[in-house]
Amino acid sequence: MSAHGLVGVPDAGAFLARLTKLDPAAPVRLRTAGGRVALWGRLPWEVLVTREVAGHGPEDATVSAAELLGVLARGGDELPARRDAQWRWPLPPPGGETVESVSGAELSRLAEAAAGTLREVSSAGLAGRSVGQRAVRDALLDHVALVVTLPGGRPVEVSQRLVQAISRMGFLGPGDNEGPDTRIRLAGTWVGLSAPYGVAWLQAVKKLTVTPIAVHPKG
Repeated sequence: MSAHGLVGVPDAGAFLARLTKLDPAAPVRLRTAGGRVALWGRLPWEVLVTREVAGHGPEDATVSAAELLGVLARGGDELPARRDAQWRWPLPPPGGETVESVSGAELSRLAEAAAGTLREVSSAGLAGRSVGQRAVRDALLDHVALVVTLPGGRPVEVSQRLVQAISRMGFLGPGDNEGPDTRIRLAGTWVGLSAPYGVAWLQAVKKLTVTPIAVHPKG
């Protein structure tokens, strides 16, 4: 039986506990490189989250996050049954660049403002009309929370999907938010928020242009 190889058990446990709270059936992908294990998960709102911990585990394996959390909770060292087929999403390319930094306090404010709006609209409706909670949630998640303009004028949009990810995964750290700033990163078509305790990534959706086909003279 393979071992999970995780040495940073408290850090891994914190990641897995948050991930399984948001999605009890979530898979987690473990990738080892240079004495560190990167844990990868996918949140229900299409954001990838990752945290590196100390250890030397499998080179690349996917297991149940809940099962791995159970192993860590009882002090076990075995790797749960592999579920590699459950991981169906690409990962952002390595490297990338930092384009801006933002304070944890500002990101917490943005996350709480969106959560407050969801609570308010869900209970009181919008302009006196009842609105489904899911519709409000999706609209808030798609809202652009921050925009960074690169040299040359290209905008980089940071949606609430990323802000909510680092907030609800605990990546910002303690509530006082006096730690290092969070970096806004680009890697290919991916936008990321690299916070003190983890990184969230979202792949930019390419907008397709539909061009009508000219009517053929003979139909």
